[in-house]
Formats: sequence, structure tokens, C-alpha cells
Amino acid sequence: MVYIVRELSENIIRKIQPNKVVIVLGARRVGKTVLVKEILEKVNEPALILNGEDINVHDKLANRSVENYKQILGSFKFLFIDEAQKIPDIGLKLKLMVDEIEGLKIIVSGSSSFDINNKTGEPLTGRKYTFNLFAFSENEYNQVENKISKIDKLRERLVFGNYPELLHLPDKENKIDYLNEMISAYLLKDILAFENIRNSQKIFNLLRLVAFQIGGEVSMQELGNQLGISKNTVEKYLDLLSKVFILHKVGGYSRNLRKEISKNSRWYFLDNGIRNAVIANFNPIEYRNDVGVLWENYMISERLKYQEYKRISSNNYFWRTYGQQEIDWVEEREGSLFGYEFKWKESKVKVPSQWEKAYPGSSFEVINKDNFENWLK
Repeated sequence: MVYIVRELSENIIRKIQPNKVVIVLGARRVGKTVLVKEILEKVNEPALILNGEDINVHDKLANRSVENYKQILGSFKFLFIDEAQKIPDIGLKLKLMVDEIEGLKIIVSGSSSFDINNKTGEPLTGRKYTFNLFAFSENEYNQVENKISKIDKLRERLVFGNYPELLHLPDKENKIDYLNEMISAYLLKDILAFENIRNSQKIFNLLRLVAFQIGGEVSMQELGNQLGISKNTVEKYLDLLSKVFILHKVGGYSRNLRKEISKNSRWYFLDNGIRNAVIANFNPIEYRNDVGVLWENYMISERLKYQEYKRISSNNYFWRTYGQQEIDWVEEREGSLFGYEFKWKESKVKVPSQWEKAYPGSSFEVINKDNFENWLK
């Protein structure tokens, strides 16, 4: 079996401290539970493990008292709660534990950021560290791949994505079945579980529309008209899709120059495999007309992983003018602007003239299949 050490592992271990809570967020099936259990083995400290999806755990924790929690913990000074967002009032319960039980270390995981953050955010102010875990990254794959096999594997990942279990599936058919099951049994199910949303078809149709608009601005009003729902409902659904780690929103960059467009946003999938499952297209890239879209989406998701795992603080945008000059990805960090254009194959792309004029001193680089590894190191 292929074994890959997750990049977040050491970062999390450094933040495990008495009377603090470490929160690990991420989509279902990206490996949160496996990661935390591996961390528990590394720290070599006995831990009580509870599953937030177990109704018996809800009952045990229902009595919000220090004595009850001390009794549940017994001699354990380490607590791991998987899918913690499922537990009612989890934030208040965790706060009581870390405030009143001396020396207690806690790790919790969750697959929906809006739920676990709502329930832990305010009660745990100053008491928590939050990490986002994604599907495997290109840097993580470097542990098991060499330069020769890298490009073929990369072509495959542009189509099937990076979910850990795909590594152990033998063929295309099994991978397709896995990704289709991911959508129906896990991702959409998480969304429908909240706010009494029952119209799964509308959400799926919204995902399809977004999948075909990657790299372009998304109009809420236009999406609503196509789906027969209100603009506000579209905004609500997209917000939910981002909070269960399916989509990622990127706004337009502007310093209020008259020729710049910044009103609408662009939306990207956090995993290419999910995007391709939504549009039911798993053809190899040699037979597709959307390779540029796949590459742009893949690079953005990889860059987000890189920023998260290296703890890089950056404001991310796209840039476009009414004259159709544009840059796919702009990072505002360390007091400077960095512009990036994504091209699958090496090609000469000039720096947009209005970008150079408006933002002298900013950088510009084309990211392709031959140089992307340096961008992610």
C-alpha cells in the first residue's frame, strides 16, 4: 500500500498544547481521520477517541458539566473528536473542557467549516488553532513519484483529481464510480443536511453551470435566471458549496481604476475529479477541449494547498479590464503584487500593458507543466 506523509502533520503537532483545541477541517474523504490517528501515534500519548456521528456520544456529552466530562475522560489527558460539528453546542462544551480541566489537549475534525466554525468560533476565541486539510498535494506525491512518472500521473490527476483513495483503485471504471459516489453520498448530502435544503437537483445543476464557467466571472443573476431561482438563493448555495470544501471563490482585484472589473467573482473546484464528475467527462486530456480550464483549476487548488500548508498569508484575486486584458491569479502579499498566468504548454505570454502601467514593480509569471513544481516549493 502506498503511504504518504501529510504536509500538515508537523504543523499540527507543534500546535498541540495543554488547554488548547486544534481544529482540522476538510472535505469528506480527504484523510482527516487517518491524519489525526497518525498524529496520535507520533505523540505517543493515550487518547480518548469519540465519533461525533455516534448518537451515544451526543448523549454522553449532553450534560454540560465539568464533573461529567472528567468522568468521561477518566485518566485521559488527550481527546480526539471526529466529525465534531455533528455534536450540539460543541463549541461551548469544548470551551468548558479546556477552561476547567487542567492539562487537557484536544483535537477535533470536521467536514463542514460553516457548521464547526459557527459552533466553535466565538466560544473558543484565543483557545484554538485551525488547519484546512485538502486532498493530496503535488508536494505530497513527490514522496512516491519520480520525474519520469510525474507528467503521466499529472495528466491523470487533471481528470480524476487527488482524493487519497484513488491511489488504491485499479482502473478508470473504479475511479469514476468512486467520484460519482462521492458526490451523491457525501458532498451533496452534507449540504442538504443544513437549513432544510431539499432541492438537490438545483444544487447539482448550479455546480454544472459553475463547472462550465471556470476561468470566467460568474453572474449570480444570470445563474439564478438559468436555474429558475433567486439571486439570493444562488449566493446561499454557492456559500454552502464553499463551506463544505467543494468550491472556492476568487474575487477581482482593483484599486478602483476605471478600466478594471472587480464586481463579479470566479469560482473554482477544490478538486478536479469532482468537477469532472459533475459534468460526466472523464476523457483523457488528449481528447478534450478544456485542458486550459483543467490546468487553471488544478493550479489554483494546488496553490491554495501550498499557502495553507506553508502558512503563507496572501490575498488572492484575478484581474481583468474592460479591454479584455487579464491575469488568472494575483497574490497580494508582503506588500507586493504577484501575477500568474496558467498555460498547460509552454508559451510566450506578454505582461498585460495596463497591468504594468497601473502596478509598476509587480511581478508576472507564466505557470506551465514544465515549471509548476518550482511554484509549489
